[in-house]
Amino acid sequence: MAITLTDAAASHVRNFIDNRGKGIGLRLAVRTTGCSGMAYVLEFADEVDDGDVVFEDNDVKVVIDRKSLVYLDGTELDFGKEGLNEGFKFNNPNVKDECGCGESFNV
Repeated sequence: MAITLTDAAASHVRNFIDNRGKGIGLRLAVRTTGCSGMAYVLEFADEVDDGDVVFEDNDVKVVIDRKSLVYLDGTELDFGKEGLNEGFKFNNPNVKDECGCGESFNV
């Protein structure tokens, strides 16, 4: 089981944590929503809760609850810019289908 970050994603997260002034890393989860069933949730992680799993890649800690890990195992988190838009991209090998707007997925 593993979650990885590209250099671009790791750099972006480190910069945000530095600017924020606190935090141990990034919390990644899934929630039930949208037309395809699930959506990604990204938050700053200030602590590790019981039942969390912690991965470290490119000097960034990624904290995931065990329930979400089932859907996220093997995911690579990337960060990119297209024109005026920028954001994280999830390269998740578990995804079977995504909605047309790209906001939700199912496995």
